Amino acid sequence: MLEHLRATARDLGLPFGPRRMTYNSRLAQELGKWAEINGAGEAFHRAVFRAYFVDGRNIGDPEILLDLAAAAGLDRRPAARALAERTHGPSVDADWRRCQERGVTAVPTFHMAGRVLVGAQPYPALRELLIVSGAALRGKG
Repeated sequence: MLEHLRATARDLGLPFGPRRMTYNSRLAQELGKWAEINGAGEAFHRAVFRAYFVDGRNIGDPEILLDLAAAAGLDRRPAARALAERTHGPSVDADWRRCQERGVTAVPTFHMAGRVLVGAQPYPALRELLIVSGAALRGKG
């Protein structure tokens, strides 16, 4: 799977580093919820993505997460408080429950009209999912 992601990133001209470890993303998910509420969700998620997939950083380390929050324009003190108090743990738990109820076991997962497509997929596979699910395509599609 990792080699497929690496090849896809290479084909698209996207950076993808030589990740040697898999780190627990739970704290990153919780701080991501906090970042979303504070208006910097996208910037934070992009920073975490780059840190993990390009730079191979440990996104389970609170200090690294605080650095990433600061880089996304967020104040470290309230970010540290959100991490220490696990403020958004229940929200992440609810997200996980919804995923389990829907049979989502990987990211990304595409559900459409009773059909499921799992994992990073090439454009033709996504297009086919739309067509067989009855979506109306616009443009040259």
